[in-house]
Amino acid sequence: MCTAKVIPISSHALEPFDFESLENIDLPLFASYVSAGFPSPADDYLEDRIDLGKYLVQNPTSTYMMRVKGNSMQDANIHDGDILVIDKALTPTDGLPVVCFLDGEFTVKTFRKIKNKAYLYPANPNYKPIEVTEDMDMRVWGVVVWVLHKPVRL
Repeated sequence: MCTAKVIPISSHALEPFDFESLENIDLPLFASYVSAGFPSPADDYLEDRIDLGKYLVQNPTSTYMMRVKGNSMQDANIHDGDILVIDKALTPTDGLPVVCFLDGEFTVKTFRKIKNKAYLYPANPNYKPIEVTEDMDMRVWGVVVWVLHKPVRL
């Protein structure tokens, strides 16, 4: 199971992250794109500066960050140690990754609704989907809106 651990961000671990503090992180944003195919000529100018708080967060009062532990979502590019940006104000819809509180633990899975039944799907063939039943204590805690991780070394 790929679990998510709340990143301690204050004395109360489930308080929203202070994304306004990211406003002080004003980074340059280049006007040109970096090619992931054939190289392209570089532009020698900046387009603007980017405010990471505004870029990553739509709803600051309902947005949280959690760190991932486990590999059940690796094929969805969610890896052990990644940081998830989760928005509790968004409605979970079919096919979106969500963080759920399931039987006393946080987990991240893809939400699926099939014939009026809810399922939590892993993105790793070594794990099985979880059919959500009435006898489970399951609450969708929020929708994953960003996954932050370092690039993989090849």
